[in-house]
Amino acid sequence: MLRLFVALPLPDGVIARLSIMCAGLPGAGWVAPGNMHLTLRFIGEVDESVAEEIDSLLAHIEVEPFSLELDGVGTFGEGTKARSVWAAVKPSVELTHLQAKVESAVVRAGLPPEGRKFTPHVTLAHLSRPHTARLEAFIAGNSLFQAGPFEIPQFTLFESRLGKGGAAYIPLVDYPLFVPGTN
Repeated sequence: MLRLFVALPLPDGVIARLSIMCAGLPGAGWVAPGNMHLTLRFIGEVDESVAEEIDSLLAHIEVEPFSLELDGVGTFGEGTKARSVWAAVKPSVELTHLQAKVESAVVRAGLPPEGRKFTPHVTLAHLSRPHTARLEAFIAGNSLFQAGPFEIPQFTLFESRLGKGGAAYIPLVDYPLFVPGTN
């Protein structure tokens, strides 16, 4: 069985900027810089044959390269119930279009549709019993964070291998974005 997800890798310069923010928040399990990405679709555990079908369907996605910008930070959950801290992605029609095509490919491979609305973000930390005042100060102190625009030339199928030190994300296949009809 393989534990898979589809995501956008981030440029090194953006990862470096995000990493600078990752400190000073008690109860935060910071995401390692090498694991920072923008998830398009979490797939979960599938066997090799389903993984091959997903790969084949993802390889046929035709989307032009586009740019993204990060703009601000936020949380999933509030106060002591906050579960994670993330960097927000500026609304992008192109990103929404790509994510819909990825979702369609995964469903055509036989998996159920994603039940949650797509909320593009880059997870910075997972939280365990956050101190509300410190969390609010962190969000306020980083609310003006911006990065980009940066180019998105591809999307990637990743394997998530769980281990004692947390998850390791291994890129399996890169799918280049291109102008339809030119490839």
